[in-house]
Amino acid sequence: MAENSTFDWSRFTIKTPIKSDVKSIYDAWTSSAGLESWFLRSAEFKDASGKIRTKKEPIHLLDTYKWLWHGYPDTVMEEGEIIELNGKDHLKFSFGKAGIVSVTIHKDKDKSIIQLDQENIPHYSTTKENYHVGCKTGWTFYLVNLNSILQGGLDLRNKDMQSFMD
Repeated sequence: MAENSTFDWSRFTIKTPIKSDVKSIYDAWTSSAGLESWFLRSAEFKDASGKIRTKKEPIHLLDTYKWLWHGYPDTVMEEGEIIELNGKDHLKFSFGKAGIVSVTIHKDKDKSIIQLDQENIPHYSTTKENYHVGCKTGWTFYLVNLNSILQGGLDLRNKDMQSFMD
């Protein structure tokens, strides 16, 4: 089967309804404690002077970060920078070598819609699997987990490091 040469592997968009208010969703993205509640094992943010922010302190424009995931050793990390932040419903950050991620949240009747865009995904042979497909799959799962957590539900992440080592 021939590859569709018109498909844009450099970007994707995910839109997910979340049964929560915009502020709660935004807060879950904009502090270490918020991100660790549904997404990461560890989220460390530093201000422009290199000072580490406290877990509950809101992030700021130009903060840099180091993120670690459950199920992976500390050698597997993501580093980047907060590029845009409006304090209410939008943020954008560099996502290591995998491009730029934008998150926008808006209210729609009894739920909120979160739109995640990842763009500037490098286009060479391994990015289709590693960045485009892998990131899209990962973000889809983590947005479902965010919805579960915000509704008072289960944390769907596997935090058992040993299960990944077997």
